[in-house]
Amino acid sequence: MNDMDTVLITGASSGIGRELAKVFALHKYNIILVSRSTEKLRKLADELIDEYKIKVEIIGQDLSKVGAAKKLFDNVTDRNLQVDVLINNAGVGAVGLFHEIEIEKDMEMLKLNIITLTEITKLFSRKMIERKKGKILNVASTGSFAPGPFIAIYYATKAYVLSFSEALYKELKPYNVTVTVLCPGATRTNFAKAAGRENSSIAMEPDKVAKIAYEGLKNNKRVVIPGVANKILTRLPRNFVSDMVFRYQKKLSVKKK
Repeated sequence: MNDMDTVLITGASSGIGRELAKVFALHKYNIILVSRSTEKLRKLADELIDEYKIKVEIIGQDLSKVGAAKKLFDNVTDRNLQVDVLINNAGVGAVGLFHEIEIEKDMEMLKLNIITLTEITKLFSRKMIERKKGKILNVASTGSFAPGPFIAIYYATKAYVLSFSEALYKELKPYNVTVTVLCPGATRTNFAKAAGRENSSIAMEPDKVAKIAYEGLKNNKRVVIPGVANKILTRLPRNFVSDMVFRYQKKLSVKKK
């Protein structure tokens, strides 16, 4: 990777996405930042340009909307930009009893975490296949490996991302296009707050997760799980993990009330 390649990062305004932008800027990539918060993107872009002397494009867009992937692809194409590395980091979650969460929130998770990710991957991977070169990083979760009571749909969407990415890893390899799936555990970002929870006391820092993700992508790893504890967690029996999640989330729900 490198030679002033261009990386496109969704969900780039905060958390892991923001830290990934910094890591790629450090390695002299030109960057396309995508997020619904244009103001945050502009501030980040100015920082990256000033410190690393790279080219940065920003695209303020809500990727949970119908047709968002095609709109993004057309925007990038209209700017005559070539995406060498695609990072599908944008995602949303919700915590609570399934029947109590608003259906609109459920649909937002399904659209952003599954549908938009799938469409973006299809559109940009076709160009990579034509060039016989490219890298894709899809962000899943340690929640991909077991059912998650009180966080059922989010975990299910991330299970899709893991399965989808591992399949594409094999499909696209003959075209010199690599697919890596990142499965972070609890990470100290705004994600937990947005999902209605506080950050875990054992949460990893997003900059550390981003550095591990970069190395995994560079080395063509199929699955990247940051942190020893997270690696152990993903190897435990599914029923055991699901029961553990149930007890933990139920305890937090009682505290919240």
